[in-house]
Amino acid sequence: MKKVGIYVRTSTTNGQSTERQVEELKTICDNYDYEIVDIYNDEGVSGAKKNRPELDRMMSDIFKRRFDTLMTLELSRLGRSVKNMCEILDHCNSAKVSLYVVNQQINTENPMGVFFFNMMNSISQLEREITRERIISGLNNARRKGVKLGRPSNMNEGMIKSVKFMRGQGVSVKKIAKDLKIGVCTVYKVLQNNDMEKVA
Repeated sequence: MKKVGIYVRTSTTNGQSTERQVEELKTICDNYDYEIVDIYNDEGVSGAKKNRPELDRMMSDIFKRRFDTLMTLELSRLGRSVKNMCEILDHCNSAKVSLYVVNQQINTENPMGVFFFNMMNSISQLEREITRERIISGLNNARRKGVKLGRPSNMNEGMIKSVKFMRGQGVSVKKIAKDLKIGVCTVYKVLQNNDMEKVA
């Protein structure tokens, strides 16, 4: 007998319920004589949220192989983005758990389901490449315009004097960085410049 894990979700609790989703999926399982191992119910949880308690529990159970098939009514209930969907699919695939999405008729146990899986991965990879190209293009454009890249520095003459004074009092570099809320590398850079000024 096939063991099934059911995932349902609604974005809000305002007039929405997962009851209809659960009933439809239960009916399918009854018709095919599937055993429902667990129902993962993220009611009132937006798909945009990175952490969904029941989804996280479900992902853990997939790793433990508590069931053979993950069943959901709609693809939009499961993944919040193409990237997220691919992460879930990869997780299922690595655990040899099939995915069955009822309304879209996606079943990764058959050739069309495998095609869908590969297509989703390709789209996700394309999105990553496009994002990467945009970032590189933006950085190059900023450099051409003379924009100084990197995190803004809070170093000023007063901060530099504080670093020199504290170091002169024997305070450790880590302690200086912590007290002044600057990076350890920044402290070393100030001290190095100070040593070079002495030599000059």
